Amino acid sequence: MIMLVISVLTAVYLIYALLRPEKF
Repeated sequence: MIMLVISVLTAVYLIYALLRPEKF
């Protein structure tokens, strides 16, 4: 369960980073 949550959070973070590159 914990690994699933971490995987989802990581995926969301990566997608956000790709959509908002100016934030990084």
